[in-house]
Amino acid sequence: MRMKEMLRSILLFATLALATPALAQPAGTERGNTLQVYIREPGNGPVSEHLDLPLDKAAVVHLPVDATDVLVTNPEVVDAVIRTPRRAYLLGQGIGQTNAFFFDAQGQLILDLDMRVERDLTPLQESLERFLPNARVNAEAMNDHIVLSGMVPSASDADTALRIAQRWVDDPERILSMVEIEAREQVMLSVRIVEMRRTIARQLGVNLSTAGSSGEFNFAVATNNEFSLVGRFLNGLNAGIDWTSGNSGGITGVSSLLQAMERVGLVRTLAEPNLTAISGESANFLAGGEFPVPVGRDRDGNIIIEFKPFGVGLGFTPMVLSEGRISMRISTEVSELTTDGALTYDESPVVDDDGNVIGTVPGLTIPALTVNRAETTVELPSGGSLVLAGLIQEETRQNLDGIPGVQDIPVLGALFRSRDFENEETELVVLVTPYLVDPTNPNNLETPTDGFETASQASGLLFGRLNRVYSVPGSDTEGQGWSGPVGFLFD
Repeated sequence: MRMKEMLRSILLFATLALATPALAQPAGTERGNTLQVYIREPGNGPVSEHLDLPLDKAAVVHLPVDATDVLVTNPEVVDAVIRTPRRAYLLGQGIGQTNAFFFDAQGQLILDLDMRVERDLTPLQESLERFLPNARVNAEAMNDHIVLSGMVPSASDADTALRIAQRWVDDPERILSMVEIEAREQVMLSVRIVEMRRTIARQLGVNLSTAGSSGEFNFAVATNNEFSLVGRFLNGLNAGIDWTSGNSGGITGVSSLLQAMERVGLVRTLAEPNLTAISGESANFLAGGEFPVPVGRDRDGNIIIEFKPFGVGLGFTPMVLSEGRISMRISTEVSELTTDGALTYDESPVVDDDGNVIGTVPGLTIPALTVNRAETTVELPSGGSLVLAGLIQEETRQNLDGIPGVQDIPVLGALFRSRDFENEETELVVLVTPYLVDPTNPNNLETPTDGFETASQASGLLFGRLNRVYSVPGSDTEGQGWSGPVGFLFD
């Protein structure tokens, strides 16, 4: 029996020893499965405390003295319930701030508890640490918004952190990313746009005309075969035969005109724009010009003009991924002015409110554009090339003009018809190559003006020279062998 009493005493002592810290817990907060808030003993006046309460979570408030009533200034944010005289339960119902006042039986204020309810971002923080182990990203709640801060190794990690945080809110605009990238690489994009266009046009036709008289009547018959496909006569062979009769009656004259033309055209287009941008930032480049386009008229009848760009354009947004791979959003364009498809406005009068003509607005012609454009998103390593776009196009058009019925007669029908033929072949390819680049010493760079000097007055007058080319000052060209088309050409 004495042994059992001794064991019972030992167990009781151990239980009291474990319970003593909880019973003597100073004012503070414990976070476990349930938020425990311990309020210190009041002094001469009420106690003031602050509590951050997670949304849709509860907290247990342990009071040092008995309380009989509680008042919450904004019940939509926090709901408070007193279960026992010294224990109250708080539930975060909405995001915001509020106060809770606890009173004793005499109506004296015991506790003034200032509370702020925010989202519980602990699971989000755990997800960021799990999916981005090499990054240091912190998530904080601020007025129903999420603020991301910290450092990440690359732009792709910053984008991943942003996309993870967007899964925790209904509106992606509630995410504010202040994440900094440790090393922001620079990407230079080289684009080659190559086009070959070949056109062939042929025209062959015969026009006949005859005239005569019969008694008091004169008559004339003629064929006028147009080359409607090309829209105009090409330079070529024009041969005609005329026959005139000396008789005063019947057919007095016959004339014929043979037209045979052929045109062959070849166009080669090569554009190689280069552009550099920091990873995650956009860059744009345009080498060309702007042409005016009328968009309306003012009250006085004057034409309102806007300018539209044309030329060689390039825009891209690079994103450096892991292992040196580069993801890019690319848009490139080569455009030039052309008269094909141009819009022409004739001269028009300007009329006042009384219907009187007070002036004229001159006519104008708006040129059209031939455009080669490509826009896409690709991913490739530094120094790797990819065909961004390609086109092989062949277009053949033929047209016959002639007299119905007669033009279908074998052999003889060729005298009463004209044939128009046009063939156009186009091959286009767009190649892109990105590079990870670093700044270098300016002395290592070369420009098209290196070694260029304007010719002297004597050289220009006596020999017709426009320039003279020397080696770059300080460069050693002895013993260097050159092969291939090197250097810059000056015409």
